[in-house]
Amino acid sequence: MSGSRWTDDPSVPRGATYDDRFALLEAGGTDVHGEASLITELSPGRRVLDAGCGTGRVAIELDRRGLAPVGVDLDPAMLASARSKAPHLEWHEADLTTFELPGRTFDTVVLAGNVLIFVAPGTEHAAIGRCAALVATNGILVSGFQVRRRRFGPVELDETAADHGLTLLHRWSTWDRAPWPGDGTYQVSVHAFGGSSAVNAWAAEGKTSW
Repeated sequence: MSGSRWTDDPSVPRGATYDDRFALLEAGGTDVHGEASLITELSPGRRVLDAGCGTGRVAIELDRRGLAPVGVDLDPAMLASARSKAPHLEWHEADLTTFELPGRTFDTVVLAGNVLIFVAPGTEHAAIGRCAALVATNGILVSGFQVRRRRFGPVELDETAADHGLTLLHRWSTWDRAPWPGDGTYQVSVHAFGGSSAVNAWAAEGKTSW
């Protein structure tokens, strides 16, 4: 057993089966690229780490839009699908709590697709810490996940981010920026380093959040 909620659950769909759900949604007219749209608009640069990339849905769309994504995931079956669809992109099989790319940082590190509710129980803080270490000085950390009772949630996310020097810029309840009601069931957060250009810009405008 890996300890990951995702890889230890035999019932979850993987690889092409996982992609089928999004293909059906897209065929029905649903926009399945909300994460990529938000990242494309907010990222202060082209370098994006898709942390917990799965089959590469977000990273591949970011590449199509002109950004330079790198994907990392623990599940070899999901990565096999990602590599088959986009062999020209950089994919890494690794645990987010220990993943390293020496000498490299990213303008945006994104954890989409409920990554933080699928990592091994008790390792959420370690995963955020490793991701924070890969955010460039003026970069951002973006995370979206379901909020579940008695689990790692927005409060814990903000506390952990603060431990690594990151300040909450904004929180929404969807990737298309629906307002956060304070007790929603899904959250999307943007954090940046205190003193970064992003934080300074909002501070100069008298803002406390986006």
